[in-house]
Amino acid sequence: MVSFNWVFSSFVMLFMVGLVSSAKFEELYQPSWAFDHLTTEGEVLRMKLDHLSGTGFQSKSKYMFGKVTVQIKLVEGDSAGTVTAFYMSSDGPTHNEFDFEFLGNTTGEPYTVQTNVYVNGVGNREQRLKLWFDPSKDFHSYSIMWNQRQVVFLVDETPVRVHSNLEHRGIPYPKDQPMGVYSSIWNADDWATQGGLVKTDWSHAPFVASYRGFEINGCECPATVAAAENTRRCSSNGQKRYWWDEPVMSELNVHQSHQLIWVRANHMVYDYCTDTARFPVAPVECQHHQHKTNN
Repeated sequence: MVSFNWVFSSFVMLFMVGLVSSAKFEELYQPSWAFDHLTTEGEVLRMKLDHLSGTGFQSKSKYMFGKVTVQIKLVEGDSAGTVTAFYMSSDGPTHNEFDFEFLGNTTGEPYTVQTNVYVNGVGNREQRLKLWFDPSKDFHSYSIMWNQRQVVFLVDETPVRVHSNLEHRGIPYPKDQPMGVYSSIWNADDWATQGGLVKTDWSHAPFVASYRGFEINGCECPATVAAAENTRRCSSNGQKRYWWDEPVMSELNVHQSHQLIWVRANHMVYDYCTDTARFPVAPVECQHHQHKTNN
């Protein structure tokens, strides 16, 4: 069930700023490599991976805060070794990045969804979950909502991960770099399936991921404008009020919090915060989360 607050926020998106952009692929995006591996059939974009190449696309603009959504139907059947990614990223060695990576598997085994957050060029914040449906059988929506308080990853509007602003604890937060929106499909059989144990079976190629429902509802940032100015432009002030700065968007509501707890309890299979082999001392943002959980 969709919560009232989320419905309300949708109305805020529509009527307060007029930045909603639900469009055809070519209005928001452009192919970024291997152009011959992308095809369009009506409203559906298909990207294929074969033994020659994968492919990808990117947004024509960069954005500071907002929400990006796409509907994806993932590779069917034996998708082991393949990765389909949908993500946001800024440029340069100290870039920020928010990742959805869909790790393929052998026929009958569930997909693994890996999320990651990079801040100032540093990642290593992987979480993995198994979805509560087969993402290769139909289209499902995948969204990233980003404002100055939190980054929320959503699957069919259900939050599956939150990265909170903890700058008051001295932890950097990604709020000062415009980000492009990207997607790609490629061969990653050195790590994607069971840590690289299961390789891509090219007899099943081409591997095809299908896309539709392209939406970007955010603050567009011209390349000619300095980052600090973009931060100011994309923040609410006396003259304008952006939906992502509304109090209702500063944290999950009760219903969404319960959804996230359900996802973590029933579908999460890996969390970097609990990986003591990699992190004998828990990362500082994890200590904050554990403190909240224990109280």
